[in-house]
Amino acid sequence: MPNPEKLAQLRDERIIGAAPPGARDEAAAADAVRDMFTSIAPRYDLLNHVLSMNVDHVWWNRTARVFDEVLHRPSAQVLDLCCGTGDMTFALYRRLTTPMSAKAALIGDPGESAPTQIFGADFSHAMLVRAEQKSAGRNIRWVEADALNLPFATGQFQLVTSAFGFRNLANYDRGLAEIHRVLAPGGEVGILDFGEPKGIIGKVYRLYFRRVLPAIGTMISGVSGPYAYLPASVLRFPPPEEMLERMRAAGFRDVSWTPYTFGIAGLYRGEK
Repeated sequence: MPNPEKLAQLRDERIIGAAPPGARDEAAAADAVRDMFTSIAPRYDLLNHVLSMNVDHVWWNRTARVFDEVLHRPSAQVLDLCCGTGDMTFALYRRLTTPMSAKAALIGDPGESAPTQIFGADFSHAMLVRAEQKSAGRNIRWVEADALNLPFATGQFQLVTSAFGFRNLANYDRGLAEIHRVLAPGGEVGILDFGEPKGIIGKVYRLYFRRVLPAIGTMISGVSGPYAYLPASVLRFPPPEEMLERMRAAGFRDVSWTPYTFGIAGLYRGEK
């Protein structure tokens, strides 16, 4: 029989969400995360590619391919949450077979069938400005929004993705609940985020991630806080088995985790 005192202790120790240094509550944590990403927005893309040795492109594209079936449905609605400067959003867009041009979308050209509509949402205005600058006429809607309180209708989307942003939410369970709310029945979620690889690879990775990456990130960006926070946020993030349990508790079924590149990153999937 389970020990009630032990269960209570486990509940008390359950990590709620991201906790940047000095943040005393969820609101302060969210503000701190927004400030950090705003401070590194000008060099965010360069740093991502340098620090990941361009493997991030492989991860985004692999994740987008997983959801080809959804992306090819006529009139599907897709949300890339915590989109940052839009790289995951663009990977999704590239998988569309017949994306509608921005001009046709603007004038409502009846000659083109209703396309899959992709939204990119983030609560950092500076990140969205960079994303829009990179859009180059693509028909993507950028929305400044809090992932814990989304301005979208219940059941609006057939797919919600989040790449390396979910880990920064101030409340993981509320984030999952909000994703579940905006998904239509049968809709899918894909959360791509960092993990903790095992064995020799894990030891080398942890040395790089905790020592080398923060030093390079700080040198290039000129800002120390975000790249000291990054390794700590990965250590704090729930392991795969716990994330899958949280997803089930939020109402998702057929949940799974697929490791990428020896488990350095991985994709969580589920269906509403």
